[in-house]
Amino acid sequence: MELAERRRALGYSQEKLAELLGVDRTTVGRWESGRVAPQPPQRRGLAAALEVGLQELDILLKPPRAAGQATAGHQSSDPPSAGDPDEMIRREFLRILTVSGALTVLPVEEAEALTEGVRQGVPADFARMNSHLWQVYQLARSKGSVYPVVRDQLTTLNEALAGNRGSARALLSAAADLFQLAGEVAFDGNRYSDAAASYSLAASVSKDAQAYDLWACALVRHAYVDMSEQRYRQAAQMLGAAERLADRGDSNLSTRHWVASVQAEACAGLGDLDACERAMDRAEAVRDLTADSVNGGWLRFDGTRLAEERGSRYLQLGRLDLAENTLRDALEQTALASGQSYRRRGAVLTGLAAIGVKRRDVEQVLEYGREAIELARSSGSGYVARRLQALCDEFGPLSRDHRVAELGAEIAVLSTR
Repeated sequence: MELAERRRALGYSQEKLAELLGVDRTTVGRWESGRVAPQPPQRRGLAAALEVGLQELDILLKPPRAAGQATAGHQSSDPPSAGDPDEMIRREFLRILTVSGALTVLPVEEAEALTEGVRQGVPADFARMNSHLWQVYQLARSKGSVYPVVRDQLTTLNEALAGNRGSARALLSAAADLFQLAGEVAFDGNRYSDAAASYSLAASVSKDAQAYDLWACALVRHAYVDMSEQRYRQAAQMLGAAERLADRGDSNLSTRHWVASVQAEACAGLGDLDACERAMDRAEAVRDLTADSVNGGWLRFDGTRLAEERGSRYLQLGRLDLAENTLRDALEQTALASGQSYRRRGAVLTGLAAIGVKRRDVEQVLEYGREAIELARSSGSGYVARRLQALCDEFGPLSRDHRVAELGAEIAVLSTR
């Protein structure tokens, strides 16, 4: 895909892209025609705006034939590595899917013959390691930094799946757990196709393991991919399936309440306030469960985020006063205090800045937007960066204020990967 095609695929005009990058429209035109190349200081901002890496940007800037040759060369010679997370996700997942699929249909002796010499794994060990990785992911400022460890765990799990001599159910559950974590890392890095593939694989393996709560959670995470692209009806259908699965799962777990919380977001996206409120009320019932209702890994919903989630839903629905009061209260929670959860605090700050945009309140936009930008820089969170870029798209007439224009320029160069 050439530079202009990529721009159009993201819905940008030359004028809009130029505005994001702080350059003239004719400069974008010269880049696309190949007459000039972006200067080094401009490259990172351009890559971020186009949602690609710097290597991918190099390919977009080359003539079509050269780009094809470069891509072919890369596919034929470069192995996946810690520095190439996209290839790790695609190739390693395909390997594990192939092996786990074979184990569910082949007799044990045939599976062993296929994988002679591969060491066995202990399901409990993988469950403990997965739990640890979820904790690392939650605490990591840069979610992408978890990729190398996830890759290593995938490789080891692949070998264990291939060499397993007993029931594969426990290992399949561990695999479904790990696939969801890898999908979370991919989603935070703005790799939606990789995230969707991860969640789909997690759902398939959860089905084989007859793990209904794991299966439902995989569908919930997949619904987030749809909602990130404003496909709310598709998300609602996915969540309906997740709700039915959760009803067949463990009633002591909070799965069904998490499903309800995310259904509220889909209802808000569809503009249905009553359905949104009903779903949020169902989610609130999580407070009646014990502390054992979550595992801190693939199921983490304990109701502590309900205030900020309710505030975000009100913002989606245009109920600005309700949204502002709820988000301000959420910001006072200990878990969202400065220095705690960068991603959660950044999302709430962006929501409050968005309220300022809708009210044409420049001071509110600047107050919350600047802190959110600092959090995005400090954490390297693609999620916060994407929220800020969506905010930037709503600036409209506020961009005439030079302070808002400067804020937009800072947002444009944030990395969403």
